[in-house]
Amino acid sequence: MAVELGAGQVDLLLLAVLETGPAHGYALISTLKERSDGAFDLQEGTVYPALHRLEGAGLVASSHVVVNRRRRRVYALTRRGRVALRRRQADWEHSVGHIRAVLAVAQ
Repeated sequence: MAVELGAGQVDLLLLAVLETGPAHGYALISTLKERSDGAFDLQEGTVYPALHRLEGAGLVASSHVVVNRRRRRVYALTRRGRVALRRRQADWEHSVGHIRAVLAVAQ
């Protein structure tokens, strides 16, 4: 079952995947799908605008590399991106704790 994500959640997931090292867009899409057992099957039309947004914010940097005679844009987490990832992870954990508390009361 696919999960719907907001822009902030997509950004957080992309930053988290890039923490393991630089990757091109298709590899990011594949990694997200694999790590989530198919729940995060994001389309290029979602991922590339998010990567451009993250790059514009200075959280991700891109460069071109040639792989098998094909030119690809590869994205990498910046130092600022690593700091933002840690902050966003902490914010997410905090929010999940509050959501769990509300759901527990509702039962």
